[in-house]
Formats: sequence, structure tokens, C-alpha cells
Amino acid sequence: MPFLHPNAPRLVTVAVSVALVALGVVLAWPVQGLLDVLQPVTDLLAPYGLGLTRETGYLSLLVGTGLLTAGCLVPGL
Repeated sequence: MPFLHPNAPRLVTVAVSVALVALGVVLAWPVQGLLDVLQPVTDLLAPYGLGLTRETGYLSLLVGTGLLTAGCLVPGL
């Protein structure tokens, strides 16, 4: 049976994961001062039908932690 050997994730994986978790924290627990900073991102995503809502924040938290976990377990990610 093969065992999983934890690896150090790549720097880009860590950076994307931290960005997703930070975005998730700001959206899931609305921090009014930081929501104003995200207004340009909201304007950028609006034509595509994507909104920065609380649900998007929770999804971002889940994907960010999952990406970091996958980066530790999958070599080269």
C-alpha cells in the first residue's frame, strides 16, 4: 500500500491559497472597511454574473484550504 509523504507546496500554491482564504475571511465575516477595498473586484466580476457574497466567501475558504492540503499531498502542485 503506498503511503502519502507530505511535501512542501510550491510558492504559487501557497500564494493562491492565502489569497483565497483572505478573500473568504473578508466575505464570510463581513469586514466593512475591507469590503470597500474589494469594490474594484466586484465591478470586474459583475458582467460575468459573479458576485462577492457571503456564500462566495465560504466557498473561497473551502477551496483555499483544500488547495493548500492538496499542495502538500500531491507532488508538484
